[in-house]
Amino acid sequence: MLSKEQILELLQPLQEPQLGVSLTELQWIRDVMVKEHHVSLTIVTLDNKPEDTETLRDAVQAILLQHGIEDVHIRLRAASEHERDKVLGESPIPEEEDEVLVKGHAAGLDGHELLDPESGVRFIAIASGKGGVGKSTVTVNLATALARQGKKVGVIDADIYGFSVPDMMGIEEYPVVEDGVIQPVERFGVKVMSMGFFIRENNPVIWRGPMLGRMLRQFFTDVNWGELDYMLLDLPPGTGDVALDVHQMLPQSKEIIVTTPHATAAFVAARAGAMAIQTNHELLGVVENMAYHECGKCGEKEYIFGRGGGGQLAESLHTKLLAQIPLGSPDNHVSEPDFSPSVFKADTRIGALYDEVAQLIDNEF
Repeated sequence: MLSKEQILELLQPLQEPQLGVSLTELQWIRDVMVKEHHVSLTIVTLDNKPEDTETLRDAVQAILLQHGIEDVHIRLRAASEHERDKVLGESPIPEEEDEVLVKGHAAGLDGHELLDPESGVRFIAIASGKGGVGKSTVTVNLATALARQGKKVGVIDADIYGFSVPDMMGIEEYPVVEDGVIQPVERFGVKVMSMGFFIRENNPVIWRGPMLGRMLRQFFTDVNWGELDYMLLDLPPGTGDVALDVHQMLPQSKEIIVTTPHATAAFVAARAGAMAIQTNHELLGVVENMAYHECGKCGEKEYIFGRGGGGQLAESLHTKLLAQIPLGSPDNHVSEPDFSPSVFKADTRIGALYDEVAQLIDNEF
């Protein structure tokens, strides 16, 4: 089996169509993942012209086929403003206003190093088959639980159409730029970046897939994340463009599937789990949210949304059921300085459940 280094050496002759410079030398062949007879990688080009990208795609497949690799997944994208500036040595190239909302270059840990499998950052994507199952609630509470255990945690709200993390965590401030670098907002010991910081008055996001992928990559490369132990990604529901981009950019990411106990929700969630398996991402397990309602007076459990969906989903995906989280809302009053609509404190029963999940996950790495 070829190594990542051997793959890059084989692709050394490939040149960026407009610059005439080796893509390997430009470090524009990225995210190389090799597993058995499967190879996936990302190629960056200056403008991502269809005629150029098709030629490159064919060339990569032909070269790797000569060395016995038939299963090749190639993602092509246009260079970001920072990448163009770095290569061309010129001032930033103007772009449409709504295409680039954040600019700059991460200080400390380079953004591309963050994406590198050798960075040491543990990536966890939180996915679901459909909306409304509490995926974002699980994300923010798992992140704060890890932070309570002394971990350095970041969250990317990758649900670009349905961003909600800032509101759920009670974040009212916005990212600032210091020395040309975007600083993520920190809350409860968790560093956060979200599309919600850049959309005014809750306007809808009407973007095509390539623009979404570009914004997501900028959340990695153009933000000063500093040192991290964990990066959690709140994915959009389903198996669309953003989920595909995450799977391609982060072959080392592991995944948690969120469902409710209802059989239909679990059935739909299985698609997200199947996508993770097909892209060689390890499943950490399933979280069954809204599992039951517990009577505050008598302690009796009522299974409002059915029963057993999370366990059945975990069994079908050959993974474990990490937790069954009951219905509930945090008792965080608006007047409190740590108010947040969706974050459970450590001294609550649900907060303790998330602490248990965080410990289980930390033991997996």
